[in-house]
Amino acid sequence: MKIKYPFEPSLKNHLLIALGLALWIFIFLFATEPLDVNELSDQEKLIYLPVYGLFCSLCYISILPLQNLLYKKRGRKWSLRSELILLFTLVSLTFLAMRMVYYYIVMDQHPNAYTLSYFFTNIFLPASFTIFPMVVVVRWLFGRFQEKRLNSDKIEIKGQGSYESLRLNIQDLVYIQSADNYIEVTYKEDSLKKQLIRAKLSDIEKDLSQLTRAHRSYLINPYHFKQWKTGNRKLSIILIDDIEIPVSKTFQSNLEMAVNSTTTS
Repeated sequence: MKIKYPFEPSLKNHLLIALGLALWIFIFLFATEPLDVNELSDQEKLIYLPVYGLFCSLCYISILPLQNLLYKKRGRKWSLRSELILLFTLVSLTFLAMRMVYYYIVMDQHPNAYTLSYFFTNIFLPASFTIFPMVVVVRWLFGRFQEKRLNSDKIEIKGQGSYESLRLNIQDLVYIQSADNYIEVTYKEDSLKKQLIRAKLSDIEKDLSQLTRAHRSYLINPYHFKQWKTGNRKLSIILIDDIEIPVSKTFQSNLEMAVNSTTTS
């Protein structure tokens, strides 16, 4: 069940999904008239039906902390299993919300209200096959769009050999160090990783303007800046995971400008 599944981390897009869910439930209830909706007046429909949609959208918003927890717990990766756990939680909360709205708000605890078992099997389950596939499809589409956007933003570090290259997001690249006729690329992928590629540091500097020279042997990504360090009249830059890179006076001014630009933008 650890199959990779499209994922959208943006809170804004999930709030749009919640709004769409509320509208979709209102339209569904208005068109199909379950829950004795046909016995309501037009004014009562405009009062009660949006309440169903509102509560269900709040259920979707309430599962977002769980989504964030699963995402971080699994190393910022999303799987089919995580998606199924989230959807099961959403369906369960939505059932409780719709039942409460029906019994306590619409029916006002009337003795002739549908029983819990009848409400679940004859009302909620059939409605679920219309309501929740929309949620599944929209979440998948947002996730696919996010994947394509990330892929288009990826950079490629090419080596001199036919099969020597590394493709990754610029935010994952930490620094590059010159090592004789090779460069050693340090990047994040769950944890810090390194890869040797046969290439010149000067060529990489020309190709990747997002990186800044800190030393004749180092290119760093200002995105991962943590702090400056001085000692014995020498300046160093500290990156994530307390990585310390020496800074040459020749490149100090440009490096400081790059760091300030990155940290203030």
